[in-house]
Amino acid sequence: MAPPTGTTDAPFGRMLTAMVTPFTSDGAVDYPAVRRLAAYLVDEQRNDGLVVSGTTGESPTTSDEEKERILGAVLEAVGDRATVVAGAGSNDTHHSVRLAKAAARAGAHGLLVVTPYYNKPPQEGLYQHFTAVADATDLPVMLYDIPGRSGVPISTTTLIRLAQHERVVAVKDAKGDLFAGSQVMSATGLAFYSGDDLLNLPWLSIGAAGFVSVVGHVVGGELARMIDLYRDGDVAQALAVHRQLAPVVEGIMMSAGGAIMAKAALGMVGMPVGPVRLPLVAATDKQNAELRACLVAGGVKLSDV
Repeated sequence: MAPPTGTTDAPFGRMLTAMVTPFTSDGAVDYPAVRRLAAYLVDEQRNDGLVVSGTTGESPTTSDEEKERILGAVLEAVGDRATVVAGAGSNDTHHSVRLAKAAARAGAHGLLVVTPYYNKPPQEGLYQHFTAVADATDLPVMLYDIPGRSGVPISTTTLIRLAQHERVVAVKDAKGDLFAGSQVMSATGLAFYSGDDLLNLPWLSIGAAGFVSVVGHVVGGELARMIDLYRDGDVAQALAVHRQLAPVVEGIMMSAGGAIMAKAALGMVGMPVGPVRLPLVAATDKQNAELRACLVAGGVKLSDV
């Protein structure tokens, strides 16, 4: 199935959120809440794409069966009007291939494939890993370059090699090397997506297609507006939005981490999604108080104030 919101220069849409996975109070996946959250993100937060079962979706602690059911629930809720990208990354190539094939069978519009983590493969290993996953299905692939979690960056040379694969079409960048990104964009047709909310506007300035955001859970509409303003040439207003949202980025991304604080923020705006799974733990009272102050400073309307 073709991505419903994709374009040539933005194959997965422009404003995507890496969606958290709602759980019940006893830690089971809350599938009705998955559907509600997906609809909220698309219909109220202006996301034209969602990434499911990424790190923010707590993919390390959800089973393959749960991942497939989560994907199905999101597709059921919004698959006709938003691009749904399934996380298919692991540090085991055979496992990633199985995840990719399962996502394709379930109807995903694309795949997010993270750099294999912990085992620190060489660049040739990265190339062969990503190629094997891309060869496994007919779905377009977004590479996820996040050396802070994986321990290994995807080198410029490797990205240029991978761009020759017809299904490797995009990069979610959380490496933060704007010059390296510029080099790859100049040498290839890869679409770059900011994978670091701290650098959303800088990535737009050098040609990024859009964002794969975490703060988009609560300010997706404003981030979409920033993209529209920048693309329309109103850089000053895009900068104003960037500065307005800086406290929200600080509160969600610079404290206990994306999944923990995104879930806390959703609860504060009246969209509760339950707890996190160990080894993640709930935000402390102090962290919640700081988050609340950051959301208010960023103009987010809270449900209980």
